[in-house]
Order: sequence, then C-alpha cells, then structure tokens
Amino acid sequence: MDPVAVLRVLGNKYNPEILRATHTPKSAQELSDELDIPIATSYRRIEELRENELLALEGKELSDEGRRTKVYRRQIDEISVQFGTTTVEIDFKERTEAKNNLVDVWSDLRSEG
Repeated sequence: MDPVAVLRVLGNKYNPEILRATHTPKSAQELSDELDIPIATSYRRIEELRENELLALEGKELSDEGRRTKVYRRQIDEISVQFGTTTVEIDFKERTEAKNNLVDVWSDLRSEG
C-alpha cells in the first residue's frame, strides 16, 4: 500500500469512524445510522476503504426487512506511521480470522446477557 494514499484516505471525513465501528461486521445502513453519516457518503467511504484494503466485505446478513445486506469489517487493528526526512512508512497490525471469531463470540455473549 502506498503510505501517502493511506494517509489521505484516513484523513477523509468519516473514514476513521467507520474503521473504529467495523470491529464487528456492519452494513452501510448500520454505519450511516450509528455514525450519523448520509447513506450515499457511507457507501462512498466504504468503497474508498475497500480500495485501500482497510475494509473488507465480510459477507451478507439478513436486514430487519428480510433483505440480504452486505456487511463489512475492518482488516486492521492498528496503524503506525513514521515520518522520515524523505520517506513515510506505515506499519499495519492486521486482524486475524481468530481475532474476528473472538470478537463475534464476545459480541454474541454481550447481547445475550
């Protein structure tokens, strides 16, 4: 990934909030409602984050209306940036499938209790 492009994406309004909110799978509509983002903007930001490999399509879930809805989850847990005199370096701590599964189990347990 191009470090400058990633910084540009992270600097766009709503993108950091979307990444923070997608520790569990969320649809564009859920993100729009939760973060008070216009739905069209939600879709644009999701696509921008996906193009830069920061967000991924997790699958499809049934919405409250009974329609299949795409849900997205962030691909990273941490980003660190180092500014050199002539370079910018970015390191990512990617989410593992095991971490995703643990988050899902924890979320399910919290919603039951």
